[in-house]
Amino acid sequence: MYRSTARARHQRATLATGVTLPYVEHGDPAGVPVVLLHGYSDSLHSWELLLGELPEWLHLFALTQRGHGDADRPPDGYTPEDFAGDVAAFMDAAGLESAVVVGHSGGAYAAQRFALDHPGRTLALVLIGAFQDVRGNPDVAALLDGVEELTDPVDADFVHEFQASCVSRPLPDGYLDAAVAESRKLPARVWQAYLRAFVAAEAPTRTGTIGAPTLIVWGDQDAVCRRPDQDGLVAAIPGARLVVQPGTGHCPHWEQPRETAAEIAGFVARAVAGQSASGSPNHPNTEPSNVTMSATAPPATPRTSIAMGL
Repeated sequence: MYRSTARARHQRATLATGVTLPYVEHGDPAGVPVVLLHGYSDSLHSWELLLGELPEWLHLFALTQRGHGDADRPPDGYTPEDFAGDVAAFMDAAGLESAVVVGHSGGAYAAQRFALDHPGRTLALVLIGAFQDVRGNPDVAALLDGVEELTDPVDADFVHEFQASCVSRPLPDGYLDAAVAESRKLPARVWQAYLRAFVAAEAPTRTGTIGAPTLIVWGDQDAVCRRPDQDGLVAAIPGARLVVQPGTGHCPHWEQPRETAAEIAGFVARAVAGQSASGSPNHPNTEPSNVTMSATAPPATPRTSIAMGL
């Protein structure tokens, strides 16, 4: 059975953007801050398997984003810019000057947008199962056609097929059912508004250059975000490093949580150390792909301290 977030600190944050979002907080309050953004139709529970594998020297915040799970569902405001704005507002509320931002799938799109809109607040960026450009993706177009036909209550078989199509490896007992249950919390209008907005949006990396150290984690069996997206991100983001997980689908943090956590921890430690050595908050990560670091090792230099106020 999978590890739930029951041991993490569950809280809610009311943001200046007008929404209230649930989140869980985990790890050392004096550690490197990391904000985790789930994918389309998921919630903070999407990170349950990963939370238990990441080291305690990371100060983790897993959000449920607007429209999803038990978060507020405004009538509109589902563009990548809206989600990025919520991240900035959450960091303001939490007293975070800057953070590592980790995004999966649609959350990775919003993470890219955040890194461009708030470069000084982005310590580093981790993109898991990420798109470079949603527009013109035939699989996303086909999904949108199906989503446009949804009515309330959203059909359980549709949601199960959607979630099951994202993985290639077996998951812990009950985990897929839990993901389906979270996705079924979304009314049809949110399924539709979110996907319409993301399909219409200009690809973030086509609007500017991300300067933050960036790690890209991708499963070579990902049927949603394919290899050209990964190669495009590597080409567009200076110093970005791509890690490929063989036999893994669209959700490496579900299918290979221990391996994914080790990659993230080593990358964050190198990125924080590199920024301190350079004196720059956004020092590009040019580490070769064969460099490794223990997931249990703390970063070589401390981060800026934070104060929690929620």
